[in-house]
Amino acid sequence: MTQPFTTHVKVRHNEIDALGVVNNAIYQQYLEQAAVAHSEHLGFDLDRYRDLGGVFVMRRIELEYLHPAIADDILAITTWILEIRGACAIRRYEVRRQGEPDLLLTAEALWVWVDIHTMRPRAIPDKVLESFGQLALCTR
Repeated sequence: MTQPFTTHVKVRHNEIDALGVVNNAIYQQYLEQAAVAHSEHLGFDLDRYRDLGGVFVMRRIELEYLHPAIADDILAITTWILEIRGACAIRRYEVRRQGEPDLLLTAEALWVWVDIHTMRPRAIPDKVLESFGQLALCTR
C-alpha cells in the first residue's frame, strides 16, 4: 500500500443537484482529480506516462455515500494505492470536510494501464511500480 495522499477541492455551486447536495457524477470527477494529483506528486504527469507508452484509465468505481456535501464545502480527498497486479491498480478514497473526522464518502476504483497506441491493457512499467512503492505487492 502506498502512503495516503490528500488534496482539497472546494465545492462549486454548479456542482449541486436539485436536492442541494453534490451531484453523484461530480464525486467521480473529484476522485479522478485526486488520483491525477497523487500521480503528479509522485512525478508522473501525462507527458511522463506518454513517454512510458501508456496511461491509466478508470475501468470500474464503487462509491459509498455516507453524508452529503454542499456548496462552498472544502473537501479533503485522501487516496492511496491498495494493490497493483499486472495491468491493474486498485485505488481507495476517503472524502471528508476539511478539518472534520466524519467520512462523507468512501470509494474504490480499478485503474488499468493501457498502451497509448493500441488502447489495450499491458503490464504497468517497473518505473511506475517503483515510484508507487508497489514492487513488493506486485505479482505479474
